[in-house]
Amino acid sequence: MLRYVYRILTFNALVLSLIVIFQTKAMAQPNGEALFKANCTACHVVGEDVVVGPGLKNVHTKYKEDWLIKWIKNSQAMVKAGDPQAVKVYEQFNKVAMTSFNLSDDEIKSIIGYIKAESEAAPAVTTVDPASASGGSEESSPLTLILVLLTLIILFVILNRVQKGLQRVINDRNGVPEPVQLHGKAKTKAWIRGNKKLIAFLFIVVSVVGSVAGWKALASIGVNQDYAPDQPIKFSHQLHVGQNKIDCRYCHSGAEKSKNAGIPSPNLCMNCHKYVKKGPKYGTEEISKIYAAIGWDVNTQQYTGKTKPIEWVRIHNLPELAYFNHSQHVKVGGVECETCHGPVGEMEVMKQFSPLTMGWCIQCHRDTPVKMEANGYYKEIHEKYKSKYGADAKLTVEKLGGTECARCHY
Repeated sequence: MLRYVYRILTFNALVLSLIVIFQTKAMAQPNGEALFKANCTACHVVGEDVVVGPGLKNVHTKYKEDWLIKWIKNSQAMVKAGDPQAVKVYEQFNKVAMTSFNLSDDEIKSIIGYIKAESEAAPAVTTVDPASASGGSEESSPLTLILVLLTLIILFVILNRVQKGLQRVINDRNGVPEPVQLHGKAKTKAWIRGNKKLIAFLFIVVSVVGSVAGWKALASIGVNQDYAPDQPIKFSHQLHVGQNKIDCRYCHSGAEKSKNAGIPSPNLCMNCHKYVKKGPKYGTEEISKIYAAIGWDVNTQQYTGKTKPIEWVRIHNLPELAYFNHSQHVKVGGVECETCHGPVGEMEVMKQFSPLTMGWCIQCHRDTPVKMEANGYYKEIHEKYKSKYGADAKLTVEKLGGTECARCHY
């Protein structure tokens, strides 16, 4: 009997040790994708150059690995030392200093490995996904956690049976009679009294899991990321922006002048569609809706005076308690439309690309450097902050008070 118990305990200890070792290795192994999203996506994408920094597609073929490791750890030290490649990159991107990262060589190599894999896998995406730039550590594999939990449950059941078997052996040796077998409710009550610790443990686990799930559900209220409603007119951004290269600000002229970007009126559409009467995908069906809205007779080439408003469905809708000004970001800050609205030129149906949560906005204000050079809006304050933080310091929106509550809530 004791030999049987010893073998069971040894086997379960071995299984548990293997799972722990596997979990430890999984957590210790640097994850290039997680590190890239946590540290790099505020300024870079694996694609073309963006507003802040160069595109990183095939960067492993342009620079040696040792050089990239030194550059990521302390780029300004290399610039000051006169490294030709470092100076070239620094001057090419408006002398915006790259943040120094306290990462190990293995972590940086894993980031380079991720960039290499993304460069070879698919075409580059030229937008930043700010939802993934919020930072944070890599989470453990759910499958591994489930295996650990199942092993602990099995180990508990086996040890419980072993305990009962040993108790029977001791009772037999001491001449203690077998306890009376209980049934029904009496058996259930006896089991509960004998397993109070297990019940407490399960209650704690359920409470923690339920609390986490509840918190995530509450945090998602009002977050409409990927919301893409059908519109009364099937307007293709892919055709107009992607293929025809129409600038966003031609239709949304308010983005540079006012708080709201604005919805283009049918009059603006008629600048082109007075002559373009048939589309490549929907033919005359959708364009005729513009004519009906503005009261345009195609046959007589005149306005009838009978108009009908287009009831567009709003996609991006910030709560009333939050103030956002397009002109401050687009005209003053020089933020590209794609930074918040995503790859619009690839969208057949427009959708909400970013989460538009407060945490997302704050993270952007913490990471985004302010473009003060040759910017009249910041002319006076630029000199003040250069003397305060140094000429080469990365002046973010946060340092200008961009994370104060009253900036967006007043």
